[in-house]
Amino acid sequence: MQLAKTILYKIFSLQEKFLRLRLSKTIGAKSSSKRKRHYGQGCTIELESLADTEKKNLEEKISLILKQCDYSPEKLLKYIESNGTKVYRISNASKILNAIGENEGFILPAKGTKAMYLSLSAEKKLSLKTEEMFIISEGEINKYYFLYHFYNWFAFKNGIIGLDRESQELLNKYLFGNGDTKELQLAEIYKLKDAIKQDKASIEFVIQLCRNYDGAKQVLSKIQTEGSAKL
Repeated sequence: MQLAKTILYKIFSLQEKFLRLRLSKTIGAKSSSKRKRHYGQGCTIELESLADTEKKNLEEKISLILKQCDYSPEKLLKYIESNGTKVYRISNASKILNAIGENEGFILPAKGTKAMYLSLSAEKKLSLKTEEMFIISEGEINKYYFLYHFYNWFAFKNGIIGLDRESQELLNKYLFGNGDTKELQLAEIYKLKDAIKQDKASIEFVIQLCRNYDGAKQVLSKIQTEGSAKL
């Protein structure tokens, strides 16, 4: 378990660095400036400060839920189901989902052929439209990998931008493919930026959780063996 966690931590760290690089290449030198979105009649609304407050509130809620569920994937799955999202545990989930470019964990709503594939694989029925769902393999769940998906699910349920199907497919295309951002329209660039920002936030949250959790365990171990701990 410790080895798997270490490997996962390294993967998250590398992905975070790669996302930063992709973001700088996509948005260019202007990426450091505050983004503004324009609506009708010349009205301009500044969203960055609002987004930061929204992120802080979101993560406070997530942290509370995690504590209430003892950071247990099994308890969190029950919480997910109680909030209207179906959970499916199937054999060889990763292999099945890789065929359509998905990873096991949180799956966004889908339409068309992807929805048909998901509905047949998970629900054992044919449908051209599926709601959000969790698909995971049977057996033990990697806690930190799962928490990354829980973060994205909770953000999706709270309407955080960057977690729609189009934005996430753009992210996958430019994260794992050889897409050229010159082909994108302005609206698509904003969607890609939102997706990168959201993925980065979920990665950073899990990495910080790893650090806090491991640090707390080390202190507890020191107290148990030595009777005290110096922080």
